[in-house]
Amino acid sequence: ALLWETLGKQFVEYEQVAPFLIPEEQQRRLLEFLPLFLKAWEQSAGVTIFPNIQLLASEVSKLLTKEIKRNLNGKPAEEARLALEQLLKQKGEAGDGHLLLKSVYLLSQTDLRTMWNIIGSGLPAALMQCLYLFFTVPLKKTSDDRETSEDDAQTQEMLVKIMLNMYKEEQGIEELLAADKLQSLIIATSSLWDQCSHSWKAPTGCVLRTISKAQTKTSIVYLQAVDCIKIAVQNLFTLADTLPACDVCEAASIVLCFVKDSYPVSSALLTEFESNDGYQLLLKILLRCEGLQQDEGGPYLDEILDMLTCLTTCGKTELKVSGNILHPQLPHFDFERTQPSGMTVKNLQPFQVLQSIFQRSNDQHLCGRVLAAIGTIWAWDRVNFFLLEWTLQPINQFTDIIHFKPQPVQVQFFRLVESIVMDLSYVPHEILKKVQYLIKENTVPFCTLTALQCLLSMTQKDLLFSDIFRDSGLLGLLLALLRKEAKILRKSAGTPLPSLKEGTEKELNVVMLKMVAALTARSVRNTVVLKDYGMVPYIKIFLDDECYRSATLSILEQLSVINYEEYMSIIIGALCSSTQWELHLKLDLLKSLLRILESPKSHSAFRTCSGFNGLLSLLSDMEGALQDPPSGQWAAAGQNCTLELVFYALQGITAALHLDPANSTFFQRNGLFEKMAEDLGSLGCFWTEAKRQIPVSLEKTRTFAEFLDAAFCSSEPLPEWLKNCIWILSFLDHMVKGTLHQESYFKERKPEMGEEARDDQEAPQAQEEHLVAFKRPGNKLPASAYMPWGNPEEKLEMRDCTIVHPGAVCVMVRLLPKLYKEGHAQLSQEIQCALVDHIQSLVKSEKSRQVMCESGLLSTVISSCQDAFCSDSHPLHLPLTRVFEKLASQAVEPHVLR
Repeated sequence: ALLWETLGKQFVEYEQVAPFLIPEEQQRRLLEFLPLFLKAWEQSAGVTIFPNIQLLASEVSKLLTKEIKRNLNGKPAEEARLALEQLLKQKGEAGDGHLLLKSVYLLSQTDLRTMWNIIGSGLPAALMQCLYLFFTVPLKKTSDDRETSEDDAQTQEMLVKIMLNMYKEEQGIEELLAADKLQSLIIATSSLWDQCSHSWKAPTGCVLRTISKAQTKTSIVYLQAVDCIKIAVQNLFTLADTLPACDVCEAASIVLCFVKDSYPVSSALLTEFESNDGYQLLLKILLRCEGLQQDEGGPYLDEILDMLTCLTTCGKTELKVSGNILHPQLPHFDFERTQPSGMTVKNLQPFQVLQSIFQRSNDQHLCGRVLAAIGTIWAWDRVNFFLLEWTLQPINQFTDIIHFKPQPVQVQFFRLVESIVMDLSYVPHEILKKVQYLIKENTVPFCTLTALQCLLSMTQKDLLFSDIFRDSGLLGLLLALLRKEAKILRKSAGTPLPSLKEGTEKELNVVMLKMVAALTARSVRNTVVLKDYGMVPYIKIFLDDECYRSATLSILEQLSVINYEEYMSIIIGALCSSTQWELHLKLDLLKSLLRILESPKSHSAFRTCSGFNGLLSLLSDMEGALQDPPSGQWAAAGQNCTLELVFYALQGITAALHLDPANSTFFQRNGLFEKMAEDLGSLGCFWTEAKRQIPVSLEKTRTFAEFLDAAFCSSEPLPEWLKNCIWILSFLDHMVKGTLHQESYFKERKPEMGEEARDDQEAPQAQEEHLVAFKRPGNKLPASAYMPWGNPEEKLEMRDCTIVHPGAVCVMVRLLPKLYKEGHAQLSQEIQCALVDHIQSLVKSEKSRQVMCESGLLSTVISSCQDAFCSDSHPLHLPLTRVFEKLASQAVEPHVLR
């Protein structure tokens, strides 16, 4: 602060004596003052406390302007350029010029009033003359260039910064016109780009772009009067034939900036540009950029494309077009309410350049940028899509040639087509017809795939497209193609053939199936079309391939809406005919079956199509699957996958029995609970020997719930056989309560396209992750995760009834004596006691005992235990007797229990 105060006093003294001094003395005193000013600036980190800063800026700028003019006066270009170099050098005798330059550089960064004083000194015109010389007259390199390059760069940076600060102001533009060098510099960039000073190309472009953004009416009239744009365009036509494409882009972008930026003030330069074939010039330049890497074109190629995009809105009058809106349209589309904003297309010529580039070039970057530009124009105003499509028809025409373009361009194009529906809520019928023709021709499989994915997204958006694509013939086309593919698959009979389609073409089959699934979803009419085409036998062929399975099941599930029996026949048949090791096929079929069994109307079809026998035969085929240690293919499959299969099979049975008296009666009368117990008992984790168990005294006892915790949640080690038994008992416990079909123990498996078909091998760690964090049974899915089963009022009636399926209790009792393993007598008896206590809790309520007795299964329950636990000394004898006594109190014929 003290230094600034001292400087302020010194400058006041200078002001007082300056009028009485000769110019040379004034200049000497000012130059002596400036080093002190710079020192104060550096010490205060640019924070100035100098009341006379505007006057100082004016004096220093005038002196710098005077020195520049003195060094330029009457000298040839090269000599003048060299003189400027010497004037502005940091070192040597001419250091005063650098001192003045640095002072002006710092003062130009203070405030706007100070900047106005600098502009008023005549410096804008003087520096424009300097810039013209630096750009147009390259100096020959000398041996000292390496030493001075750092100083030159610093000098250049200060010069450019001063110009940028001055020329962004309207006053600065008006002042620089006095030098009559602006049009000369613009023309020089369009004619001498290959001959100019390389180090001044970028700075010159930067300064000219700043001038362009600040154009005034005066500057535009000035440029128009000297035919600046006309001459520049003519020069660029010549350069476009000789210069590398990236250099021409850089030069052309400067000229185009003046055209675009001047339009809000006056349309004169744009008119001049258009009248002199400016758009043809840009098309020529841009087409020369084919093959350039994205970084080779620098930012200038993209800048030209961006400016072309902006020029589409530069026009005096709104385009008046009318088109024929074809129906049907989406319900919320209303063209009459589409009000244009200020960003509508008013100039078609620049857009025609973009359109021609896409039509004539296959360059990925160029085509991609054109599509991005179209997306931008649509985003400005949704009316623009209609203005362009009803006049130039770009998307309609691009569809005819899109298969010639690189794959990324194809993807980008169909996303753009998709956005017409998704963002504009408009159905472009004519475009969709062409897309459909493209799919039919299938000239390039990847393009066909991308086109079909586009239509799939539309179909999934609104049910209307199910009607549109049926009436257009797309559904019939897809069914014909899938029939052909199904015949190939059937002929191969699971054996890979050299001619079997893979890669893109296989993925195309996947998307065709997904498309048919989407078209039939919620559309009974389309499902009937599929059935009438005789496609059901062909569709089910796709079940064998995991890539196709999800979409195939969706189609078959939709088929169930019109014919449950046919669906059940296919799924049960596929389950029964699948090989023992096609575990994932069985799992996917079972999950599909569960989704359909959510509808009570399907239960009868399930029964008549031997659904119960089919699921039980699936269990019987798994004999020995859970033995410890596992053997053969079951070891490769992994026990968790095996348990998952058991779970979904039992879920299917429970779902089919749920609130269905006919199915429950059928299941019980045909002895299927006994069959279930037999099949579960043969899985390998239960004891199958005929030896009598030897009772032992228990050191400790745990409840059934504690065993569940030990098996699922805790780190307490339990033998693998016992864990598996507990899993199955947990399934049965939920089956007893009628809730198994609402449980979720396992993560959903979602195979992606391209994933190799599994050979049912899972690493132990992956197996553990497959369980939902060892989910504690009883934690139900949220209500949104499954459909409501049955009538809520019926559920309320059963709230007090613990037992819904008494036959499942029989299964648990039949498995009770099989909860045994040699070498684990104490643990075996402990889990048996825990299960008996749990069964006792199940029949605790009067209503539960009544349900159990009315089922007519009491004699079955008793006989299954009397051989194993007949000894009075057996620890389970007394608890079981109590269970039977409770049941006897409710029995219609108590003698059954005696």
